[in-house]
Amino acid sequence: MKRSVLTRYRVMAYVTAVMLLVLCTCMVAKYGFDTGEDVTFMVSQTHGVLYIIYLIFAFDLGSKARWPFGKLLWILLSGTIPFAAFFVERKVSREVEPLLADARPAVAKA
Repeated sequence: MKRSVLTRYRVMAYVTAVMLLVLCTCMVAKYGFDTGEDVTFMVSQTHGVLYIIYLIFAFDLGSKARWPFGKLLWILLSGTIPFAAFFVERKVSREVEPLLADARPAVAKA
């Protein structure tokens, strides 16, 4: 597995998690203080598109790492739970790093 598969998953996990927190803040402003309806709409649409990209990258990583369905489902859903993606991303990175190390070709020593 290439390192780029993990890198793009990590980037999208962080971006999705941050956008979800921004969306939660916007929702509080919209429904709690009756303000920011237009901003909430834009943030929700942006988060939706970014979440779809996150799903694609997470599924790609999961298929290459050969995760069981339950684990893959949890990782896919972590983009919908505030703060969960931060913790799941850290755990996934630690788990996938050894797979990347095993895939590196041996470097000839001079």
